[in-house]
Amino acid sequence: MCVTVLQKIPTGCEAVDKILEGGFPIGDISLIYGEAETGKTTLAMQCAVNCARQGYKTLFVDCDSTFSARRLSQIASEDFKDIAELIILMRPNNFSEQAVVIDQLTDYITKSFRLLVVDTITSLYRAKVAEHPEETFQLNRELNRQIACLAQVAKTQKIAVLLISQVRSVFNEAYISIEPVGTRVLKFWADTIIVMKPTENPRIIKAILEKSPKRARHSFCHLRIEKTGMRGHLIH
Repeated sequence: MCVTVLQKIPTGCEAVDKILEGGFPIGDISLIYGEAETGKTTLAMQCAVNCARQGYKTLFVDCDSTFSARRLSQIASEDFKDIAELIILMRPNNFSEQAVVIDQLTDYITKSFRLLVVDTITSLYRAKVAEHPEETFQLNRELNRQIACLAQVAKTQKIAVLLISQVRSVFNEAYISIEPVGTRVLKFWADTIIVMKPTENPRIIKAILEKSPKRARHSFCHLRIEKTGMRGHLIH
């Protein structure tokens, strides 16, 4: 694997990479959010695989304990052994441990890293809020502080930061929409946002570019969840 100068981390899904004009940008925070079983972690793992194929490391912070070596082997295929060595896995057990991981990032992210994934950035936060609802205000401030720290790390360490988020239902008079947990905080800091939505076919996901530094109009594509990852076609 030869090392090249990366400006973006490709997802490995042609349709999504076209929407993103090459992938998730180095130096920025990107957000993928959606309901369960919409391929968010799979897409994040594809980014880690493609980062490794360029010769760079990924730090994968697995807050949900959903990272699967078996799934990685399916996506990486014959490159699995070499790619696995370039993906560093960390598993915080609570929101306080997540804070420690984020605060100490500069201690173990070297020039050989180009991608940081946090999957999911809000799960341990949400568990803490559920346990101590009286501390919601302070926990919101702490979540904002952590993401601000990630934004600083992205720029100073020249890595792409990819956040995965859970969703909550938002009830309006006319409809029910889905928003990431900690919506205002996440959407404030994210430079690029993709929302993954289920369709009538459980194997087909609609991926929508909700926010991007360059594109004003929304673009979307339909993705198929396959054994080797997410595949799809661009729709304007």
